[in-house]
Amino acid sequence: GLSLVSLSRTLSTNKPGSTAGDYPSLAEAPASPPNSEPAAAPQRRPKKDPSGCSVLLFPGQGSQFVGMGRGLLKYPNVKEMFTVAQKILGYDLLSLCLEGPEDELQKTVHCQPAVFVTSLAAVERLNQENPKAIEMCVAAAGFSVGEFAALVFSGAMNFAEALYAVKVRAETMQKASELVPSGMLSVTGRPQAQYNYACLLQAKEHCKSLGMENPVCSVLLLSFLLSSLTSQALDFLQENSRRLKFMRTKTLPVSGAFHTELMASATEPLREVLRQVEVSQPLYPKGINIFSETCIQLLCKATPVLIFKR
Repeated sequence: GLSLVSLSRTLSTNKPGSTAGDYPSLAEAPASPPNSEPAAAPQRRPKKDPSGCSVLLFPGQGSQFVGMGRGLLKYPNVKEMFTVAQKILGYDLLSLCLEGPEDELQKTVHCQPAVFVTSLAAVERLNQENPKAIEMCVAAAGFSVGEFAALVFSGAMNFAEALYAVKVRAETMQKASELVPSGMLSVTGRPQAQYNYACLLQAKEHCKSLGMENPVCSVLLLSFLLSSLTSQALDFLQENSRRLKFMRTKTLPVSGAFHTELMASATEPLREVLRQVEVSQPLYPKGINIFSETCIQLLCKATPVLIFKR
């Protein structure tokens, strides 16, 4: 099989980090007697130097662009990755990444494998330029399709098997996204912005007024608004952004409302593939966090899940 850095590196077993019990809980703190002098303010927890450990977060769909991977071909294993990808996918992924055309690269069926392979190629560059970041890695995570890159990096999944799973995932999600016009919207709002109210109530009511029976308006992340919506709801939020206290809205370059019930038809094909894939214990002593869809569960949800823990 393909030799990736994740399958050969040795991780440090003495990772920095706080341990349980370093600081007493409120329940353990002694009560102040009545009429006593006010207690001194508690000392701040000392800052820790983050240079002793690293966490790798792999991107998801929407981060693709024509030219991606251009500067990575000189690093070990990268050309081999794209050669294996061509055999598994049945088309020249490297040429598509480097030259486009953009409208083909943007399609779900192509951009998910492109993001997956290029992300792992970037790890090879990181291993050459800053090997300590790899050696001192304590966790890996991924947004959406990035979870598969995180699994391969961690040694939990084989590169070729993971890429085949991504291929099936991309193909079935492409088909699902073509059934109902939909998309995803990123919003940065003012403090007064009420994301749930805007998306789950106002946008949904607008769609119902147009005659839609079950419009999809899902909020995925609330630190800023990331939502998956039918096209009519997406247009409504953009057209009413000022009234809704939004400072900036951006339509993501994806073809559908991912991580919603509109992707339900893609669940079973991926489930069947994942039943055949061997998933090993990752190389991390504390586990690996995979955001968005745990391998078998979550094409229709967006909840962070800890899937490995020793």
